[in-house]
Amino acid sequence: MPWSCHGKVQLGGLLLSLLGWLCSCVTTILPQWKTLTLGLIEMETWMMGLWQVCVNQEEVATVCKAFESFLSLPQELQVARIVMVASHGLGLLGFLLSGFGSGCFQIHRIRWVSKRRLCFLGGTLEVSASATTLFPVSWVAHATIRDFWDDSVPEIVPRWEFGDALFLGWAAGIFLALGGLLLIFSICLEKEDVPSPTVPPSCAPVEESDSSFHLTPRPGNLVI
Repeated sequence: MPWSCHGKVQLGGLLLSLLGWLCSCVTTILPQWKTLTLGLIEMETWMMGLWQVCVNQEEVATVCKAFESFLSLPQELQVARIVMVASHGLGLLGFLLSGFGSGCFQIHRIRWVSKRRLCFLGGTLEVSASATTLFPVSWVAHATIRDFWDDSVPEIVPRWEFGDALFLGWAAGIFLALGGLLLIFSICLEKEDVPSPTVPPSCAPVEESDSSFHLTPRPGNLVI
């Protein structure tokens, strides 16, 4: 059976939302939010994330250590940890609601109007998840740029730079935004007329009976 136009748009929105949610989860776990390269004695690369800090030396394995206290983190990383976790909840909830409201998921108890509302609500949550993903990533990037060009710090002091997790976080926010917008746009492509309910067998019109009638012969042994 060929897919309708709004069905293809809904499927694309669901796939982009799922991809954005997965990228957002990976971004939260990765320690490469900030990187710092030291080349004084031996090449060392320090990496700072939301949960741990790692150091990678040449020809030596990477060593990571979790933060002992949440308050020891910089302010932008504290907010980023909270907002990113909230983004995961919004993205997962939006994906589930959109899945129940899409045409791919058929439940007879869910009415057509309710499926449209579920899809719209799921798309709105995906856009909200995009905003809550892009905000902490962009704030950490802004704080990194501000500290990098701080004139009060001597030039010989190494500076923190962008890590790979920031670029993955921006990609996750874009995927979530596109997925949510496609889910909302799919409702506009759907027909406005509500599908006519099927007539139950009890309400079906009675077939016209033949006007002629037949006399049933009376049994001969019937005693009146």
